[in-house]
Amino acid sequence: MRITLTVNGVQRTVEITPDMRLLDLLRERLGLTSVKEGCSEGECGACTVLMDGKAVTSCTVMAFQAEGSDILTVEGLGDGKTLDPLQQAFIDHDAVQCGFCTPGMLMAAKGLLLRTPAPTEEEIRVGLSGNLCRCTGYLPILRAVSEAAKRGSDDAR
Repeated sequence: MRITLTVNGVQRTVEITPDMRLLDLLRERLGLTSVKEGCSEGECGACTVLMDGKAVTSCTVMAFQAEGSDILTVEGLGDGKTLDPLQQAFIDHDAVQCGFCTPGMLMAAKGLLLRTPAPTEEEIRVGLSGNLCRCTGYLPILRAVSEAAKRGSDDAR
């Protein structure tokens, strides 16, 4: 089966199997290793990407469901020379420790900032509630997202 989708601003046509998940398409076929597999059940958020501007867990989306969609991963943030303000805020606030959850956190936060450019702390907490982190205690992440909102995170491509 063949599908066409846009990934990080580039239109791609790829062969998939009917049982392939979006996670596997992104990691194995397209080499986008920022998309991590954690729980395989949509509970941990490590595989979060933006699909048509909305945060989704790519382990629960079948690849064929992405037909015609616009997918954004961490590799698509920034412009290749400079980081997205959200990425810079994560660095500035030490919101990165082991790094396993970071890509999913970034994409969940990006989705939140796209729909709510000036979120309250409670809105940030709710927006990130589907993403688990075992290292940071969440406070640096909350501060980073708040700072990125103040700086103005670039629009998703």
